[in-house]
Amino acid sequence: MIAVLAAAPAAFRILVACGSEPASSPETDALVRGEAIYDQHCAECHGSDGEGAANWQRQNADNTYPAPPHDSTGHTWHHSNGYLFRTIQGEGGAFDFTGFKSAMPSFGDRLDPQDIRTVIDHLKSMWGSTELAAQSRASGKTRSRPMSSRLPRPTANSDYVQR
Repeated sequence: MIAVLAAAPAAFRILVACGSEPASSPETDALVRGEAIYDQHCAECHGSDGEGAANWQRQNADNTYPAPPHDSTGHTWHHSNGYLFRTIQGEGGAFDFTGFKSAMPSFGDRLDPQDIRTVIDHLKSMWGSTELAAQSRASGKTRSRPMSSRLPRPTANSDYVQR
C-alpha cells in the first residue's frame, strides 16, 4: 500500500502524458485533488515539488524559519497525521516554543477537513518507503493508508486531532 500511495501521482502523470485515460479510483482521485490543492495553497512557499525555500534551516530575524521541504529531505514526515492536520488547519502557533515561532498561515478558513486530509496524502506521495514507515509510526499506525479514504470524518477522538 505504501508503494502504491507513493507511486500514484507519478503513474497518473505518465498515463496522461501518453494520452491514456487512467482508471479512476477514490485513492487516485484523492491524490490528484490533493496535488491540485497543494499547488494552489502550498507550492508558493514550499515549492511545486515540495523542495522548500532556500536556506529553510536558517532562522529569520523574527524567529521564524523559511518554509521547509515536504519531500524526504525535510522533516514533515517526522510528524504524525494529527500534527500535520492541526498545523495546516491553523494551529501552527500552538507548537511554538522558546526561540521558534511558526510562520505557517492558517488554512482552516480556506480548506475543509477533507481537503486538508487530501493535501496530507499528497505530501505522503513525495516520500519514500523509509519516510512513510517512520511517519506511520509517528502517527501510531503499523501501516500507512490514505487519510482521505478514512471514514468517518475526524472527531475529537480521531487520530487527526489527538496525535
